[in-house]
Amino acid sequence: MPLSVRECIRELREYIPGKNIEEVVEKYGIPPEKVAKLASNENPIGPSPKAIEAIIRTAGSVHIYPEKGGWKLREAISEYLEVPPETIILGNGVDGVIEGLMKLFIEPGDNVIFPIPTFLGAELLAVASGGRTKYVMRDENFEISPDDIFEAVDERTKMIYLCTPNNPTGNVVEERVARELAEEIDALILLDEAYVEFADSSLLHLIEEYENVVIMRTFSKAFGLAGLRCGYAICSPEIRKEYDKVIPPFDVNRVAIEAAIAALKDKEFIKMVIELVREGREFLRKDVPFKTYPSQANFVFVDVSPFKSSFITEELMKRGIIIRDCSSFTGAKDTHIRITVGKMEDNLRVVEELKKLKESDGFN
Repeated sequence: MPLSVRECIRELREYIPGKNIEEVVEKYGIPPEKVAKLASNENPIGPSPKAIEAIIRTAGSVHIYPEKGGWKLREAISEYLEVPPETIILGNGVDGVIEGLMKLFIEPGDNVIFPIPTFLGAELLAVASGGRTKYVMRDENFEISPDDIFEAVDERTKMIYLCTPNNPTGNVVEERVARELAEEIDALILLDEAYVEFADSSLLHLIEEYENVVIMRTFSKAFGLAGLRCGYAICSPEIRKEYDKVIPPFDVNRVAIEAAIAALKDKEFIKMVIELVREGREFLRKDVPFKTYPSQANFVFVDVSPFKSSFITEELMKRGIIIRDCSSFTGAKDTHIRITVGKMEDNLRVVEELKKLKESDGFN
């Protein structure tokens, strides 16, 4: 008898991440040390040495389950953000937090609103939970109109997902927009602040005013722990209590917990990472020879028109540079790419190769 997979899963498209170094090495025969990966918004210099020490120290005890609930990490986040530990939830990356919230709130047929383009993974998790996606197009500068969202809201709307800074465009949600939505809509407002350490401001303070606001963050970006998968969110104590019922009992592993705690304590290191990224971001914004958009994240969004993003992406991979083709993002164009800020030598390299491609007689 054939397995009866849910219809919403059969129709779900697969999430396709950016290419990895191994794929480029195998396809083009480029030595791995010659490949610059600027596709997945990873920390260009890795995690804090203190986090690495914690990983090594914890490795010998991975046969033991972590503390249920991860309260040691919640307390460290509480101290870092100056919020009560009872308002903090943990997950296997921000993706895990989103998945838990979907389990908690979404019933079959409920709607989740997405201003697009935005993080594709959140859309897929909504559909996998039995929900339906409703899309609202951003304007030409990728700003959000509250009126457009109000128009999309109906009696089955359960969530509005707002990535700020937004992936892949890099711009932030204005506070007035978030406030208006939280005040006027009877739905959960998910504010994904995965890239907030690189931004000029945060909307964290809205937690104190609105029970329907959840702020999500991660250790994958600025803290350089993407491979350990550790995310968290700040929400009302009521949501936290119910959330803990729907996630696996040991959702965040022991090594990730200890590394995240150590990373939070190394404030000088994170300050250095932020300065490096902001400097590199400004360089890419000014020197990439195509249209770039303002960004408060650790990447720059680019329109390579009149070229196609697939062409530019492939040509750069032949040269040992991996960037992200954004044509798979709902609402993006087939001329959009995203470049992660890397080490300065990698930033210089991608700019130089883009200039060569643009100026080549063969492509005029």
